Amino acid sequence: MAKRKRTTDDQTLLMAIVEAMHDKKAYDVISIDFSGLKNTVCDYFVICHGTNKPQVQAISESVYGKLRKEYSVHPSAIEGARNAEWILMDYGSIVVHIFQENTRRFYNLETLWADAEFTRHEI
Repeated sequence: MAKRKRTTDDQTLLMAIVEAMHDKKAYDVISIDFSGLKNTVCDYFVICHGTNKPQVQAISESVYGKLRKEYSVHPSAIEGARNAEWILMDYGSIVVHIFQENTRRFYNLETLWADAEFTRHEI
């Protein structure tokens, strides 16, 4: 799958996603930078969790709304929004993962890429 070109740079979108997550009190917001690795489907993952379904949905809506309103950027796909255990938003070079806490612990995506660069985004 080819990575899509963006008119807005990835770092700007990444920080907007992080800000939108923090606006809805997301927990443990991290980004994983794959841009220096070979054979990856995207350049970044942004991962966070909420404590319940309404919060996870609110975080997703905040990310979607901010990127649409401020940058005219729309995801190519959104998965999992109905049950809100794990919502995935595909922005091409950036893939957003919003979990409920137990689901995040179960899948533990952060442990799958030891050679990638991790950044914890504190408020």
